[in-house]
Amino acid sequence: MSLEFKVFTLNCWGIAVVSKDRKKRMQAIAEYLATSHYDVVCLQEVWTDRDFFLIRDKVVGVFPYSHYFYSGVTGSGVCILSRHRFEETFFHQWSLNGYIHKLHHGDWFGGKGVGLCTMKVNNFRINVYTAHLHAEYNRNSDEYEAHRILQAYDTAQFIMLTSQSADLTVLAGDLNTEPGDLAYRVMLAVPGLVDSFESFDIQEEQGATFANPKNSYTPRCSGRQNPGQRIDYIMYHPGSRLQVDLKSYKVPLPERVPHQSCSYSDHEAIEATLEISQKTIESFSRDQENLKSVLKDCLNVVDHALNKLITHKIVYFTFAIILFIVLLVSIIFDAPEGFFVVFNVLRALIVVLITFCLLMATIWNKMEKHGVLAGKLAIEMSLKKHTNS
Repeated sequence: MSLEFKVFTLNCWGIAVVSKDRKKRMQAIAEYLATSHYDVVCLQEVWTDRDFFLIRDKVVGVFPYSHYFYSGVTGSGVCILSRHRFEETFFHQWSLNGYIHKLHHGDWFGGKGVGLCTMKVNNFRINVYTAHLHAEYNRNSDEYEAHRILQAYDTAQFIMLTSQSADLTVLAGDLNTEPGDLAYRVMLAVPGLVDSFESFDIQEEQGATFANPKNSYTPRCSGRQNPGQRIDYIMYHPGSRLQVDLKSYKVPLPERVPHQSCSYSDHEAIEATLEISQKTIESFSRDQENLKSVLKDCLNVVDHALNKLITHKIVYFTFAIILFIVLLVSIIFDAPEGFFVVFNVLRALIVVLITFCLLMATIWNKMEKHGVLAGKLAIEMSLKKHTNS
């Protein structure tokens, strides 16, 4: 007995007000999916209820089952559409999700994490996971590297611990990490996933899913400088007594929305067709040396992050003390004539900044430290287990 299972994933770039051409692109995405033949669709950056309901209602004839993973302030942005009935759904929110004061980044407000939907298809148990890791805003100076690596490890652990009874495990989404990056290596090594792109004969330059030169939202200058980044993935892993073969992998959407000058998103969609066959194969075993190397690299990054937290704490306390001294001086000396209101506004601003610095040095620093330590202890335990095995 065998089964073909077709998966589609797309980061829809659905930020209200900010994302260009959002309404007509969401309509176009819904129309495309309504005529598609996928088993499962994983979407990211569907940030508004209205956009989710639009897509859900448009595709209900093809995908009668849908689930949006609510989380955080704006919602997680991730959802799953399926031809097959869901048996269970669950959302695991990461403890590290960026910074609340980085309003221009906004990752913290999404309450990001990994969503899981389980289903049974022709007696095969299938676990489908979708995730959207923290964005990499500056590759040369990545302040979120530790957050993203720990999110990747957390996700990898979650998949490993919840997929033991599954006949097929699929992870699809925008992982915001390129092949070879530590977060990418964690995703493959810990739960033993396979990158479908690497399993198919495709040229590397054809695989860019973000900043692709053919995408209408890629600045023309950047298109001439590099071929884009591959940060969206469909990964999979078979059950212990099954075999999974990758039948096809491709970028399914046309370069432009029909009759429009824009692309469907600033990301490219990808699809993969997997064939599950009930064939006894040798038990899966991880590459122990590679796994240990990945875990050690993670610990190095985590230790560096903990040292940075100590520095951040000192810096914020120092700023708070300096600002407090400035506030005292402004109180001791009277405001110059005609500048009373300005002085009071400045004093209020200083009080706000002192409060912010104290919060960052105490509560927020402690929360981030605990999140990093939780990941470090889990990695150390896993490393010890694989070192002694």
